[in-house]
Amino acid sequence: MKRRDLLRRLSLLPFAGSTVGAFFMPTAVQAAPTGAKRNLFQELGVRTFINAAGTYTFMTGSLMHDYVQEAWLEASKEFCLLDELQDKVGAKLAELTHAEAAVVTAGAFSGLTLGLAGILTGTDVEKVKKLPHIGGTGMKSEVIYQKGHEIDYNHALTNTGCTMVAVENIADVEKAINEKTAMLFFVNILANSGKISHEEWVALGRKHGIPTAIDIAADVPPVENLWKFNDMGFDFVVVSGGKAMRGPQSAGVLMGRKKIIEAARLHMPPRGFNIGRGMKVNKEEVVAMYVAIEQFIKHDHAKDYKIWGERIAHIENAVKGLPGVSTNVTTPELGNVTPTLEVSWKEDLVKMKPKDLQERLRNGQPSIEVAGGKENSVNITAWVMKAGEEKIVARRLKEELSRAAV
Repeated sequence: MKRRDLLRRLSLLPFAGSTVGAFFMPTAVQAAPTGAKRNLFQELGVRTFINAAGTYTFMTGSLMHDYVQEAWLEASKEFCLLDELQDKVGAKLAELTHAEAAVVTAGAFSGLTLGLAGILTGTDVEKVKKLPHIGGTGMKSEVIYQKGHEIDYNHALTNTGCTMVAVENIADVEKAINEKTAMLFFVNILANSGKISHEEWVALGRKHGIPTAIDIAADVPPVENLWKFNDMGFDFVVVSGGKAMRGPQSAGVLMGRKKIIEAARLHMPPRGFNIGRGMKVNKEEVVAMYVAIEQFIKHDHAKDYKIWGERIAHIENAVKGLPGVSTNVTTPELGNVTPTLEVSWKEDLVKMKPKDLQERLRNGQPSIEVAGGKENSVNITAWVMKAGEEKIVARRLKEELSRAAV
């Protein structure tokens, strides 16, 4: 049998680990010699900075915990079958999150595409091969969502070939549901922007026999959100791995009904006949994501909030007495639930635009990134800072605001 034919046959198996292990024999690998520690960012001329903004993807999310890095490194030293590893890790994650099944994905966006793809095709491999070209296949093709839940990331769902149908209230949902309706979709961070609650959304799905899904990408903490929506009855849930959990930034978790997760995995690597081939996660991400969630659940979150609050208070105290400067600390109710400091100023007393302040902090030594806020304001978080960096942020912020004062 040719290698290509063998791989093709193996790729048709969603969970090939225990079946194909005999085909592969372990081989000895010579370790590469170690040299002096290199600063690759410096070598490449890439700017690094103190992150006082938050877990933004364009800022590379967050920093992995030491124990996550150790798990990643250990996993990189051995070979295993990817499906077998996903089987075992998925079972552990499902138990931790009160789901029937789970799988590590290439982020929450990937999880949305894969989850919906699984709903559309089930385990019919011929249908799997056809996505996103669903016309004439008999597959359903519409996803219903609330107008208040319009977000760029909904593109993850249209990647499957489905179209989005917007509604405003329960009556609209009842009218919109038809034989083409594949799923009812909810965005947790925008829950307060819609007219239909989580519970009502799930109830509508159950009433009409239509799967419901929810995106909670950045919505832990609180840690309870890892199982809250599974307990509530959503058919699948997606979460990012790299934000507050500080797992791999390129990973996330898809969790939910067993039949949906099994079907979704047919759209994932190592299979290559599907729309998810490019959404690859290797053994390192899978193991590291498992360890990140396992330890996140055990973690002392009250201690974290205390540390974040103290860091924010230090920065606030450094600037709140400056002429024309005002401060306000809030904690978002939904996503990115961390103390957030808004620093604002009166334009007639501090001659500087927010973008100017951002540039001055960015171009200073060390470089600092803060988030843009409303007019004449910036927002600062401390949850991805290293210990002591709040003192640098406080000093530099005070210097620039004082320099710009009339």
